[in-house]
Amino acid sequence: MVTPAYARPTPPQATQGSSRYAPPSATLARNGESGLVCSTRTLAGAARLLWAGICDDHFRCVWTGVPAGAGRRGAAHHGGSGVCHEAFAPWQRLALARKAASIRVWRRLAAARTVEEILEQADYLYGSGETRKLYQLLILHKNSGDAEILWRLARASHDLAQLSTFVGEKKQLVYEAFAYAAEALKKNESSSAVHKWYAICIGDIGDFEGTRAKIVNAYAVKEHLQKAIELNPKDATSIHLMGLWCYSFAEMSWYQRKISSLIFAPAPNATYEEALSYFQMAEKVDPNFCSYNLLLLAKTCLKLNNKKLALLWLTKARDYPAHTEKDKEVQKEAVELLHSI
Repeated sequence: MVTPAYARPTPPQATQGSSRYAPPSATLARNGESGLVCSTRTLAGAARLLWAGICDDHFRCVWTGVPAGAGRRGAAHHGGSGVCHEAFAPWQRLALARKAASIRVWRRLAAARTVEEILEQADYLYGSGETRKLYQLLILHKNSGDAEILWRLARASHDLAQLSTFVGEKKQLVYEAFAYAAEALKKNESSSAVHKWYAICIGDIGDFEGTRAKIVNAYAVKEHLQKAIELNPKDATSIHLMGLWCYSFAEMSWYQRKISSLIFAPAPNATYEEALSYFQMAEKVDPNFCSYNLLLLAKTCLKLNNKKLALLWLTKARDYPAHTEKDKEVQKEAVELLHSI
């Protein structure tokens, strides 16, 4: 698979600047055999080359033009920082030095030698909410053949797709996530997390392949979520997702099912009672683990005409601490439902 541009670490952006200080032309050429040549005309360009790893200890920077007062002409070795500092004004040298320091730290993080170290770093970044950095770390090890790395990479790709506002990028990340999840499943069919993320990723594919694919894939989603629960009955997220699957298909009316059968494919059957049992099971395994599970408990109770229990869950959903945008959306919906009952 060709790694898309966004799969590489995001290059640092140059801060504050004036083109008057930027060298009108600069050529970076590797010493020795490769003959690789790149050009940059600005501080931003130099920062991008530094980040990409083009400009490092093995390169020399040959300036074909330097503004007056910016430094000497000719070849200048730029050492470990990867930057020919003398070609820039003082504030530019400071900005590049800071970029170089942050990049060296990131490169050390990405250069983990063991799977255990990679997983430790990945779990830290995930816990810190550093989605893009997590993706940048794991994409370096996409060919590791390790299921634990691959399902985490599938998760990171999925999460990055959720954050993307560009349809093309979102689509590519969704398919990328599915490819990593499928590869993880080939490597280890006994991992609950692998089955869970395979189910999530194959479910996402339907958003781009149409209603028929979404319905057909729904059967695979159910199969792998049930396998994930079987392998790890204490994973509240898998149980919650199984409840959400049941809720979604329980909502389909008889005429929607008829149309689906005639035009697309027969839709899976599910009931609100099944959905409720999964939501309750998830809450029992890990109380208050997710505001959305509380809201769905309330909405399922309303579907089953149990207003008293629905009020209880709606109150809990309303009072749940809002740490994320999703939590805020849940709170808002819970308040609206409370007012409507």
